[in-house]
Amino acid sequence: MAERKTRVAILFGGRSAEHDVSRASAANVLRSLDPSRYDVTLIGIARDGRWIVADAGNGAGIGAVALAIPDDGPQLTLLPGGHGRTLVLERNTAGIRELPAFDLFFPVLHGPNGEDGTVQGALELCDVAYVGSRVMGSAASMDKDIAKRLMRDAGLPVVPYVAMSAMSPLTYDDAVGAVGSPEVFVKPANMGSSVGVSKARTAQEFEACCGLAFRFDRKILIERCVAPVREIECSVLEDANGNIRASQLGEIVPADKHGFYSYDAKYLDDDGAALQVPADVPPPVADRIREFAIKTFRVLGCEGMARVDFFLNGQQVFVNEANTLPGFTNISMYPRLWEASGLSQSDLMDVLIGHALERHKGSRNLAFQRE
Repeated sequence: MAERKTRVAILFGGRSAEHDVSRASAANVLRSLDPSRYDVTLIGIARDGRWIVADAGNGAGIGAVALAIPDDGPQLTLLPGGHGRTLVLERNTAGIRELPAFDLFFPVLHGPNGEDGTVQGALELCDVAYVGSRVMGSAASMDKDIAKRLMRDAGLPVVPYVAMSAMSPLTYDDAVGAVGSPEVFVKPANMGSSVGVSKARTAQEFEACCGLAFRFDRKILIERCVAPVREIECSVLEDANGNIRASQLGEIVPADKHGFYSYDAKYLDDDGAALQVPADVPPPVADRIREFAIKTFRVLGCEGMARVDFFLNGQQVFVNEANTLPGFTNISMYPRLWEASGLSQSDLMDVLIGHALERHKGSRNLAFQRE
C-alpha cells in the first residue's frame, strides 16, 4: 500500500501591503514541494480578508510568477473542532461541506496580519501544525522596535534608532540628536519588503518621510544612516531535532539610482540590485555574522526559519532585523542562500515541514491541566 501523502495547505496573499510579494513567494513554494510526497491545497487570503480556495487555474500554472486568488472561489472557514481536530468548512454554491483535515499549514504571508503572530495564533487555536515561528517569535520579530530592544539587551550590535508614534511626535532636530546623525532612515515599525522606507537629510524631507511611514503603521522608527554600508543577509534553519544552523552569506548591492534596497529595487526594477552569493566577506567577519544570526534567532524566539539581515560598515557588524517568513520568490535570498549551502529548495521544504510536524507532536505531549 502506498504511503499516504502529507496534506499541506499553503496560505498566501493576505491583507498587508506585501500581498503581491506573498503571491510570488507562494508560487515558488508550490513548485518546490515534491508532488509525490505532498497533497497541496492553495488557500488565498484576499485583500478584504476572505479565505478562498485558490486551486483553480494555479495547479496547471506551475510556472506562474505569482499565484492568483479567484474572487468567486469557494470560501473557507477554520474552526477548532476539539480533541485535536480542526474543522475546515468550504462554502460554495452547493452549500457547506467539511474538507478532510490538513496535516499542516504553510503560511507564505509577509507583513502585518500574516507574519506578526495573528495567523499563527489562529492556527494555534485550531491545534494544527504550521511552518515557521509561533506567536511570540513572530510578533517580537515583526515589531522592529521591540526586536531591536531585545537584541540590544542581549548584547547584539544594532544601529542607533528612536521610535516615534503620532501621539508623541519628534522634530527632525530631536531625531538627529537621538541617533547622532543628520542623515536618517525612516521606516514603519511593522512592515517588510522596504515598504514605506525612505531617507531624510533635512527637516522638510523628514516630515515627508514620516508621513509616508505613518501610512503603513502607527509606530515608526528613525534610524541613523550608516555609511558606507554593505547589506548582508544570512538564512537560519531549524530542523526537526531542534538543531539550528546558518547558511552562507549573501550581499545585496542596490543600483546607484535607488540608493538603498527599496521596494522598487527589490520587485519592480529588474536591474534594481545585484545579489551576490556567496558574499565576499573575510572569513572571520563571516563567522561572526553567522554567530550573530543564530543568536538573534534564539533571542527573538524564532523557530523553523528566519532570514537575518545585517549592515556591514568596514569590519563593524550591525544586526538590522529578522524576517520570520522571508521571501520565497525566484529572486529571494532565503532559498538562494540554502541552495548555495548545498540544500535544494525541495529539501528545504522537507526540513521546514518536518520541523513543524515534530513541534506540533511535541506540543500535544504537554500537560494543560493539573492531574
